[in-house]
Amino acid sequence: MTNPYRIVTVCTGNICRSPMAEFMLATAAADAALDIVVDSAGTSAWEIGNPIDPRAKEELARHGVTATGHTARTFNPSWFAERDLILALDTDHYEALRALAPSPEAAAKVRMLRSFDPAVAAENPENQGIYDPWYGDAKDFQASWDMIAGAIPGILAHATAAGRARG
Repeated sequence: MTNPYRIVTVCTGNICRSPMAEFMLATAAADAALDIVVDSAGTSAWEIGNPIDPRAKEELARHGVTATGHTARTFNPSWFAERDLILALDTDHYEALRALAPSPEAAAKVRMLRSFDPAVAAENPENQGIYDPWYGDAKDFQASWDMIAGAIPGILAHATAAGRARG
């Protein structure tokens, strides 16, 4: 029986950025044969039940990442106990999640996704956000891909080290 490292990615509606990050991370973890489980959620109820945005799905497909079976949902505070790492895609998500945390230990699980990108890791959280591509076009989804991709090696290294540390 395994004890996978559990990550949840969080954006506003859970149809663009967070499912892109979910599928990108899950694919990278599987390719590296890492025992990591990834899911995603939103901070709002605006898109509950909706599938991934077709533009996000197209961008993932352009890079060979399959995105099927996604249904938007909101973050459940009980997940603080169930997830090892909670990745916010922008500062409003980061602040909302930290405010929901039931303890300082739970709040410490919340990180900006791009805090794992060496290009911006030394920046403050307010400079590590990924803007919402929903308002834009294909170029904005490409930008989201690039920003998420820059953080994936660091996230996987963190998860691997944390998984080893906990036994």
